[in-house]
Amino acid sequence: MKGNNLRPALDLISPFRRNELPAQSENSLALRFASVRRATEALIASLSAEDCALQSMPDCSPTKWHLAHTSWFFETFILEPSLPSYQVFNPTFRVLFNSYYQTVGEQYARPRRALLTRPGLDDVLRYRRHVDEGMTSLIGDSEALPEALAAAIELGLNHEQQHQELILTDVKHLFSFNPTHPAYQTRPVACAVSPSPMKWFSYAGGLVKLGHEGDGFAFDNEGPAHPFYLAPFQLASRAVSNAEYLAFMETGGYDRPEFWLSDGWNKIRAEGWRQPLYWERHDKAWYTPTLNGFLPVNPNEPVCHVSYYEADAYARFAAARLATEMEWEHAASSLETTGNFLESGRFHPTDVRANESIGAPQHLFGDTWEWTASAYLPYAGFKISAGALGEYNGKFMSNQMVLRGGSCVTPQSHIRASYRNFFPPDARWQFSGIRLARDA
Repeated sequence: MKGNNLRPALDLISPFRRNELPAQSENSLALRFASVRRATEALIASLSAEDCALQSMPDCSPTKWHLAHTSWFFETFILEPSLPSYQVFNPTFRVLFNSYYQTVGEQYARPRRALLTRPGLDDVLRYRRHVDEGMTSLIGDSEALPEALAAAIELGLNHEQQHQELILTDVKHLFSFNPTHPAYQTRPVACAVSPSPMKWFSYAGGLVKLGHEGDGFAFDNEGPAHPFYLAPFQLASRAVSNAEYLAFMETGGYDRPEFWLSDGWNKIRAEGWRQPLYWERHDKAWYTPTLNGFLPVNPNEPVCHVSYYEADAYARFAAARLATEMEWEHAASSLETTGNFLESGRFHPTDVRANESIGAPQHLFGDTWEWTASAYLPYAGFKISAGALGEYNGKFMSNQMVLRGGSCVTPQSHIRASYRNFFPPDARWQFSGIRLARDA
């Protein structure tokens, strides 16, 4: 599985780009299943077995575990209950690769996943092929599948796309500990375009409708659609750049408690945070490990790998605030879901482009997830469905903050305006950035 770059892998990713699917196959569950599964394996084309086995912190998982867990999902929730002829690949995998709670058996402790030297990567790939064969047999003519079964398969595919993003974020974190600065791929990412001056777009607010409704997949936590009253607000035209965040650092932003929430102030002092995750100072200049190698920090790119605490502190420094998730969704709901996503193969944020003719905020989708000021809570009327498939999002509605918009490693076909991502406020290894808001 070793390779020097990801070019062959990107050729496999292209079949699941939404805009490239043949019209007659747009709704083919079989085609979508094959495309998503191939895309996951394409992401490991440049990785060694050793790369796939390690775990850099408890919040990350080995790539090998991601590959197995996504197959475990289809085996446990789809094949075993729905395909009588299916033979379980290995009964011990039920525990090793389980991360759910209401399933038969126990969980293997998440922080110890790197200790699973067996099964090896080859065994995990054989497991994937075994599950793929079962799923191909089950799906057959997707028009004949019961609606509930087809919906469960679609859930599994979106679950796998989440793990595609996690593979890249976790590999980046893993590689950041290597003093030789290995590159996941070699691809030019430098930008010379200076950001346009930050503008503000005004929204009248009032009674608006939020949450997902209508056709198309959405996770349960995106609904139900509901009315919500918004006060008038303004949203910045673009994300905060590295240059702007550097100004916060150079004016003592990490030393001034007036900018920080109490928990955030305690966190940066305990951890010694002085800059975004991955930034390193060399010869009076800032550098950062990326999936494309060890590069100078580009002042024109959106700042990335900052926690909610840092995003909130910067907003206070800038005499602004973070948008609520309701404000963000209202602003994004009329825009196309286009941007720099996983399909570009860049795996790094683009520059904050100058465009004086814009009539709406730029880059709301892609590049970096944007922290919001909203805690991850259920919408009014939300009910957790029975069983393991219904439990997952509801279990995390505590001590998390919502992020919106997707990032440069999010599959484009996976994201929408109503999508709610969530992480603890001190999380930094995700591609997370900052967009400012303020009261009108």
